Amino acid sequence: MLEPDPKAVRELLTRYASLRIDQAERPRQTTARELADVSYTLCVMMATTSVHDAVAKADALLLAKGRTAPPARPAEANGESGLSLAV
Repeated sequence: MLEPDPKAVRELLTRYASLRIDQAERPRQTTARELADVSYTLCVMMATTSVHDAVAKADALLLAKGRTAPPARPAEANGESGLSLAV
């Protein structure tokens, strides 16, 4: 089975979370439709039928990919911390 691109999974999870918050704060039909679309896409991407399962699998995928990422470069002599700005 093909594995989804972690960057695409992260973006989809971020969009899903944002839409859930938006819908909880101010329910709107357009947000509900977009949330349904993102939920469906997340389920397809993670090969599940439940959005809760899809989120759990996506989190596990990102966690596993984070563990296998190449080690960070050591801090440079110019005082950089060596920490990535990407989240």
